Amino acid sequence: MIHEFEKEKFIKGWLLISIIFFVPLGVFLKLFGYNNIVVGIMLLLLVLADAVLFLFSYVKFSNVIKEVKRASDIMIDVVEEKEEILPEEYKEGTIGVLYTNMYKMISSLKESKQKELNEKIFLRDIIQDISHQLKTPLASLNVFVDLLLDKSFDDEERKNKMLEESKNQLNRMEWMVLAMLKLARIEAGAVAFNKTNQNLLGIIAKAVDGVSYLSDARNQHITVKCSEDLYIECDGDWLTEAVINLLKNASDYSDNDKNIDIEVEETEAFTRIYITDYGMGISEDDIPNIFNRFYRVNHQVNPNSIGIGLSLTKSIIQGMGGNITVRSELGKYTTFRITFVNM
Repeated sequence: MIHEFEKEKFIKGWLLISIIFFVPLGVFLKLFGYNNIVVGIMLLLLVLADAVLFLFSYVKFSNVIKEVKRASDIMIDVVEEKEEILPEEYKEGTIGVLYTNMYKMISSLKESKQKELNEKIFLRDIIQDISHQLKTPLASLNVFVDLLLDKSFDDEERKNKMLEESKNQLNRMEWMVLAMLKLARIEAGAVAFNKTNQNLLGIIAKAVDGVSYLSDARNQHITVKCSEDLYIECDGDWLTEAVINLLKNASDYSDNDKNIDIEVEETEAFTRIYITDYGMGISEDDIPNIFNRFYRVNHQVNPNSIGIGLSLTKSIIQGMGGNITVRSELGKYTTFRITFVNM
């Protein structure tokens, strides 16, 4: 039903226009000498035509108002967050344009709401993860501090071991918090990657140098096969960090005296970086989870690791428009493959 306001306004407007038209017309016909019967018949016919036109216009007007009211009801349902919103009905004319624009607005509101919800969930998960991961090292530190403050505890060798372990726990917490903050910024879209034309061999060389303290200590040899004049569009600093994380992972999960290979493949369609170690490998059951936060394949390897490096690496690569995958055979090798499409 149309609203009373629109109904009264339409009827009053029509009556006013009809009166303004018919009264002067009757006077005009009378002045030209038409008798009362002729004037009456002519006015009656015109009134009937006016009534038919009024009914036709009133029905059309009512339909338009009904559609506007229906659109208003749909928008109210959206504001009140009703679960079921009727699907878009494709109509013609101005009403069709109104409905199309309205559903575009509804879609935009839903996307904005979902994005806000996802950000809240992500922030909640990040806080929960950090809180959970900090509990164990903080508890250990409290125990160590209590023992060190105990004057009756005079075992110097154990004191030194506890101090060393305390340092390891502090380093672990520092790395975890910094890595989680980086990951949170990237996944929240707060990091603007400064992609420029970068020499890939230079990036790889910096990454290799960044893990040399690990590879040298374990007598691991890192070989690099990459063209000196190969350039890609990327953020050099972030890609260096991603490669460092993969090399650390390769070093941790490889025995001493093992090789780690870095090979770059370039085609017209893509540039691909392969990082391969010949260590313990990854089982098929573990492969789908290795990029998850805090997931670790083997807790005996590098106990101070928190299992966030690969998750951070994936976010960095994807943030720059690339892709990362892994292939592995248990007990033989693991290959991480970074792919950037050549634009």
